[in-house]
Amino acid sequence: MSTIALAFDLGGTELRGALVERSGEVVKRVSAPTLAGAGSEAVIGQIIALADRLLKEHPQAKVSGIGMCAPGPLDPKAGIVIGPPTLAGWHNVPLIDILSRQFGLPVRLENDANAAALGEWRFGAGRGAGSLVFVTVSTGIGGGVVADGHIYHGRRGLAAEIGHMTITGEGDRCFCGNVGCFEAVASGTALGRRATRLTKPGDGSVLRRLSDDGDVSARHVVDAARAGDAAARELVETEAKWLGIGFTNLLHLYSPDLIVMGGGLANGFDLLAPGIRATVEERAMQAYRDVPIVPAELGDRAGLVGAASLILWEGEPGTALAMVQNEQTKLGETTGASARSIIERMKESEGN
Repeated sequence: MSTIALAFDLGGTELRGALVERSGEVVKRVSAPTLAGAGSEAVIGQIIALADRLLKEHPQAKVSGIGMCAPGPLDPKAGIVIGPPTLAGWHNVPLIDILSRQFGLPVRLENDANAAALGEWRFGAGRGAGSLVFVTVSTGIGGGVVADGHIYHGRRGLAAEIGHMTITGEGDRCFCGNVGCFEAVASGTALGRRATRLTKPGDGSVLRRLSDDGDVSARHVVDAARAGDAAARELVETEAKWLGIGFTNLLHLYSPDLIVMGGGLANGFDLLAPGIRATVEERAMQAYRDVPIVPAELGDRAGLVGAASLILWEGEPGTALAMVQNEQTKLGETTGASARSIIERMKESEGN
């Protein structure tokens, strides 16, 4: 088997792990519900358990290192998860140091949206582009920017928190405490909230039938719009307008070669695209209007593939030039380590 990387995508709901080849092919993947409320030690234990499963199934694999992506805020250069709101008890956790000591391998850490941007740029919808902005629209809105072949990190790796751009002075309060955030008005959660307010349980609407008279989700809205429901189509038009306003800001800020839209709401991209494009045509300056806006191609593999490439493509375009390296992992970084030897090292660590 060719040289591969262990990759992990840590989310507030699901933890995904995979073995990924340099080509971007996912050899094997596993997942588990994240113990998001149990603290960092419990979740790190889950990461170790998933790694053990992957390595035991592929004992001959030559593992170069571990690529890890997690929700921000985090500092990729220091290797610290600062305090993601979706994970309880994570405060300045030195994740790179913990994992490199556990596995005896080099470990690289990246914001989950940045990793997904990198995956799409290298292997997905952004192949061949010099720069892109990746926007994930689901429960919230996140983003990552690849500029001139490298992730744009900003100070402490905190750049491109695009979900918290202020794009209006009205609407619901965002979880961050502000009113008017892009995320608060244009996320899948916001779309579902508008649909729920528009309808009532038992009103016989298509939206409420799809939701079994419970809260309406963004997926219900998309499904109803596809079925031709007029109320759902109006909701989609409003959603497209808000996305178009946010995308216009991103065009003016970053001037990318293209914008890639991912996340759960990208399943309705074909319905949203005309309204997004019309809003951009109306609001963007002339020089920015021809930038393509396209759907992501990798789905929920984007973060895993992007995280793996931090190891497998290190030092090449798309990866940071200065990352933390534990002194004990230098040998593994240059030669790789067999899955069998990593498992043995893990057992020794547990015994100490």
